Amino acid sequence: MSVRVRFAPSPTGALHMGGVRTALYNYLLAKKEKGTFILRIEDTDQNRFVPGAEEYIKKSLEWCGIVPDEGPEQGGEYGPYCQSERKASYAQYAQQLIDSGWAYYAFDTPEEIEAARENAKKEGKHAWQYDLHTRGTMRNSETLAKDEVASLIAAGAKYTVRFKVPAGEVVVFVDEIRGEVRSNSDLLDDKVLFKSDGMPTYHLANVADDHAMKITHVIRGEEWLPSAPMHVLLYRALGWEDSRPKFAHLPLIMKPEGNGKLSKRDGDKLGFPVFPLEWKDPKSEEISSGYREQGYYPEAFVNMLLLLGWNSGTEQEIFTRDEMIAAFSLDRVVKSGARFSPDKSKWFNENYLRSRSPEQLAADVRSLAPEFNGLDDTKLAQMCALMAERSTLITDLLTHTYFYERPASYDEKLARKKWKEETTGLMTELTNELDQLDDFSEEKIDQVMQDFVAKKEIGFGQIGPIFRLLITGKGGGPSMSALSEFLGKEETVARLRIGLEKLG
Repeated sequence: MSVRVRFAPSPTGALHMGGVRTALYNYLLAKKEKGTFILRIEDTDQNRFVPGAEEYIKKSLEWCGIVPDEGPEQGGEYGPYCQSERKASYAQYAQQLIDSGWAYYAFDTPEEIEAARENAKKEGKHAWQYDLHTRGTMRNSETLAKDEVASLIAAGAKYTVRFKVPAGEVVVFVDEIRGEVRSNSDLLDDKVLFKSDGMPTYHLANVADDHAMKITHVIRGEEWLPSAPMHVLLYRALGWEDSRPKFAHLPLIMKPEGNGKLSKRDGDKLGFPVFPLEWKDPKSEEISSGYREQGYYPEAFVNMLLLLGWNSGTEQEIFTRDEMIAAFSLDRVVKSGARFSPDKSKWFNENYLRSRSPEQLAADVRSLAPEFNGLDDTKLAQMCALMAERSTLITDLLTHTYFYERPASYDEKLARKKWKEETTGLMTELTNELDQLDDFSEEKIDQVMQDFVAKKEIGFGQIGPIFRLLITGKGGGPSMSALSEFLGKEETVARLRIGLEKLG
């Protein structure tokens, strides 16, 4: 059977980079095996639904180049691809499980369940759950008479449908990453499969839809590993055991210090994004930064995610998309958590940025900041050529305003350190010599400055930092001869004289 995989996010907020990695690994396996990559929106939890989240997920995947073969936008033979649109199909499976004895009606109210939990705490049992040990003490079709159950349903009483976990079994399945996984059924809880609002929970919906869509591999995060044994039982209960997909549970992405799962809070605290695109929470209106807006290339972001939990077995770190597809396999995914490094993510972007031509970089700047109008295309490309080796993010190229604006201020600390009694006279004389140049090229400017320090019998350190300060207002940057040629003689000389008036 052809490989069919799915990425099935819930539209409950912004798509975390861990979710993007899950989508990437699914996508790469599908492409490697010439299979099908599906996007399915799991929007059955209406209480947690966040407006705009579904569109955000789609745009994030589009930015990353992770394009579904089937999905809400693409369509396909096994649609619809939003679970809320498949609502009518789930009730039959819930009823099938009840009829076969694999599930039961539960009429307990949230207050009754909470009371049972509190009573357990008073008795010193702090890990209470609705399971084979406690279901006999609750209000459900396992404890109530059949006619009472029928009367409650006929009267419109609210109920959920819970899975009836069998007692005394060892549930075994093989995880494609972790090997054999064994679980004692006595430790599993009776998960809710069908809610009182007529919507299925994740557990029923994802199993039913994976079967209906002929999914061959379920590749998802480690957080779903505890639910996998129940899903194995569900496949058996529904008679689908022979067509159950293979499971692969990906390792967590860990904090930079390696202790705990990476969260938005970590990014906020340490100053790096955890979302692919900027996200504005519709309720709090809080804005969270995104990799795109911070100046990362999607190729660099994806390349970084590829190696967060997978390795090729070689020293190679920079991969084209085709190379990713050719090299990827689930047996190279690691079991342990993958520590995220903000510095490494910048390293990836730096490599991609420096591999691009000045013209490509200029287009990147325009794309990131459409309102940018400091330079025309030719000048912007020249600026990018000068600054590429000093830049890590696309946004870095926007910070060098001295390429198109005269400095509004000067580094006072540098001025105090470098400005000597003879500085004004030396710089005035050098400015006049530069003003006499007919050929204002980088080579000629270099020659004038070399001849000047030789003639005055001084070190270059007496004029170089001051020259830069007067031109840019700063203490670091590209070659001053190259920058002067870029600015032209008129602008260079004007900046030198303005600076001397202000600082001399």
